[in-house]
Amino acid sequence: MQLTKHKHSCVRVDEGDRTLVMDPGGFSDVATALDGADAILITHEHTDHIALEPVRAALRSDPRLQLWAPASVAAVLAEFGEQVVAVGANESFEAAGFAVQTFGGQHALIHPLVPIVANVAYLVDGAVYHPGDSFVVPPVPVSTLLLPANAPWSKMSDIIDFTVAMRAPRAYPIHDALVNEAYGAILQRVLVPIVERFGVEFSSWEGAVAA
Repeated sequence: MQLTKHKHSCVRVDEGDRTLVMDPGGFSDVATALDGADAILITHEHTDHIALEPVRAALRSDPRLQLWAPASVAAVLAEFGEQVVAVGANESFEAAGFAVQTFGGQHALIHPLVPIVANVAYLVDGAVYHPGDSFVVPPVPVSTLLLPANAPWSKMSDIIDFTVAMRAPRAYPIHDALVNEAYGAILQRVLVPIVERFGVEFSSWEGAVAA
């Protein structure tokens, strides 16, 4: 599998002639990510994880394109009928020929006064794990972690603890549209030496990477 990040939390997975896109949201290069895509996975309803109008346009232009998302998102896209499938935690299905397992079920807590929404984490082909906006650790091995590097629902200790708990050999940062150079340097200086002790290689994105 080949992974390409299209800014923030949007990651495209290519294998041969099959393409799966996760979380094409408002901070991402959605048009590029969805070009030629066969399937879309949406973790939750926040606009930085699904840009509704570009996604609608993609579904409209290609009746073969399918999308899986929590029920709240699927309901908004009900006009597309069987192209859109509501999914929750602890399910398994096939998307564009990729085996997908789901975990979690809800978004991480931002604040007690901010409503919690559904969030589905996806494991693709038993290898690549996209947690969306959560720190849910699946009860199965993961080889490549897409790590939320910055969020209003986390702090550095949370990020480190999650990475260590996952114990994936490789981790790549996502959810980082608001990260500046100074924070990126702190992340490298603080997180990397700790997670390396637990066998985790934290790497930046340099074009497409192998999963």
